Amino acid sequence: MIRVMLVDDHTVLRDGIRSILDIEPDMEVVGEAVSGNEVVEKVRACSPHVILMDINLPDKNGVEVTALVKQKFPECKILVLTMFDHDEYFMSALRAGADGYLLKDATSEQVVEAIRTVHKGDSIIHPSMTKKLITYHQRQSEPKASDNELTEREKEVLLGLVKGLSNKEIAAQLYISDKTVKIHISKIFKKLNVKSRSQAVIYAVQNQLVPFS
Repeated sequence: MIRVMLVDDHTVLRDGIRSILDIEPDMEVVGEAVSGNEVVEKVRACSPHVILMDINLPDKNGVEVTALVKQKFPECKILVLTMFDHDEYFMSALRAGADGYLLKDATSEQVVEAIRTVHKGDSIIHPSMTKKLITYHQRQSEPKASDNELTEREKEVLLGLVKGLSNKEIAAQLYISDKTVKIHISKIFKKLNVKSRSQAVIYAVQNQLVPFS
């Protein structure tokens, strides 16, 4: 059972998401928070697997809260669910350790699938946000790092991460097993000195480690 916590100051939205998740056989809402200051204690009390995190909270920015939760509860997955599609919020959320970034115009099915995706250790980034990520870094300075001796296969797997593909989708695309994909991702994390798929995506785009179409 996936234990989900909702962090949003809008009661109607929380109630709506709760009603959606209540009918899913593999999910349960175990807690809610309406402000950033109460999140840490709520997480400690209800031990969620996945947190749906809004950016615009009445006291603390959701990005700040994400960073704090990840510091204290690194095993907890955080899926940002927000109306903001600005580069700054998106990039800041990923740097803070968010495992996914979804816009509030997403369908119920997309939200449910995104929760399952981050829970199993994959990342979820809306395609339009991936394009923003690439555009953002193309405006920055020349790459400041090399490929850290990534193999050609590791670069192919990394490209799959940048495209937002799951391990299963990468495996099918490269004709290798899911287990092999996990091994490659582990090696990529070690070589790039990152701890999450989102951080690997940021690093790859920022340093132009894979080609983009």
